Amino acid sequence: MEQIDQLINDSSPLLNLCNLREPDFVERCGIALILQSFYNGIENIVVLIMKNKGNVLFDGTKWHKNLLSKAFEGNENEYQIFREELEVPLNDYLQFRHFVRHTYGFQLKWGKMKNLFFDMNIIWEKIKEDLNKFINNGKSPNFV
Repeated sequence: MEQIDQLINDSSPLLNLCNLREPDFVERCGIALILQSFYNGIENIVVLIMKNKGNVLFDGTKWHKNLLSKAFEGNENEYQIFREELEVPLNDYLQFRHFVRHTYGFQLKWGKMKNLFFDMNIIWEKIKEDLNKFINNGKSPNFV
C-alpha cells in the first residue's frame, strides 16, 4: 500500500500539469505506465490476500478478470475485499491495463486516460479504506 501511495505522490507533478494542459506523447506514455502500475499494485494486494486465505489462484487468459471478480464476492466463509461501488472503476483500470500491454504509445488517447488519471487518488483512498477494514477485521460490516 505504501508503494501505491508513493506512486500517487510522485505522480502529482504530472497530474498538476495535466490540469493546465493536455499531455503530449511522452507524458501520455508516462501516465499509461502510472495507471498500469496503479492497477498492478492493487492486483498484487488481492493476490496476497487470496494466497493468505488459502484460495486457489486463477490461471488461463482471463485470470486477471476472475481475480478482480473474486475480490467482490462474499459468503459465509469469506468476506469481500472491496465495496461494490469500486467494481466498475477497478474494471476500467483492468481494461486499460490490458489495452496498454497490447498497444503502442502513439495509440494512447488522452480522452480515454483522463478520468482514470484524475480519479486515481479518489479511487485509491476508497480502496485503502476497504483494505484496512478487511485486514483489521477480516471482514467489513459495510459490505456484507
